[in-house]
Amino acid sequence: MAELITRKENAVGWVIFSNPAKLNAVTHDMWMALPGKIAALDADPEVRMIVITGDGDKAFISGADISQFEKTRGSAEAQAIYNRSVVDAYEAPARCSKPVVAKIRGICMGGGLGLAAACDVRIAAADAVFRMPAARLGLGYNFTGIKRFVQLLGVANTSDIFFSARKFDAADALVMGFVNRIVPVADLDREVAAYCELVAENAPLTMAAAKFAILQTGLDPDARDLEQAARMIEACFSSEDYREGRRAFMEKRKPNFTGK
Repeated sequence: MAELITRKENAVGWVIFSNPAKLNAVTHDMWMALPGKIAALDADPEVRMIVITGDGDKAFISGADISQFEKTRGSAEAQAIYNRSVVDAYEAPARCSKPVVAKIRGICMGGGLGLAAACDVRIAAADAVFRMPAARLGLGYNFTGIKRFVQLLGVANTSDIFFSARKFDAADALVMGFVNRIVPVADLDREVAAYCELVAENAPLTMAAAKFAILQTGLDPDARDLEQAARMIEACFSSEDYREGRRAFMEKRKPNFTGK
């Protein structure tokens, strides 16, 4: 059964793409469900960050479920509906005020590559394999998606992976700047858990303000909301967490942030 699974582990919310029979290929229903799943975790005050991953040890996401294309992308009208669902899914990590991490094991291709690119941080196992096969399928990739890759990889690397449609490994992905870290397969769970613990200990208002400001840098100048960025910074300095951070520093102890 193809589905999105969500769960909470302490301060971490998980979104798991589960379609193991097809290497976690994403159905139209899964694309449509993702924004709501992320929004629900974003609204949960107990959740400090979100991890997106695939079910099992063979794939993060192998791409869209091509077997559905004749039905879901067989006409101009159906294509428009499908494209809107995918765009909304890709935008969901950015709309989320909390850090979103992609935990990548095995195959990460097509729609999986696009979704990973939309996350804030990407941690990959050494066995990860990446590919953007749009040119092999005759698909047109929308401007917003291309722009996201250019901002992440640069023009030359984006041109390479789209023009060649070649597979590339975790080492290549690290050199390109697609992934932040590579870890041995056996250490992936432990390393991601340690990273999540590190992030979850930090001040939520500070992380939200930083994420909002980071996202503004990718927008055209006239689309940036610098007033909101300034308000979020001011909220940090007015917060109880800022006072707690100062006290903890002076008392040489770990701060206990509440997001207030």
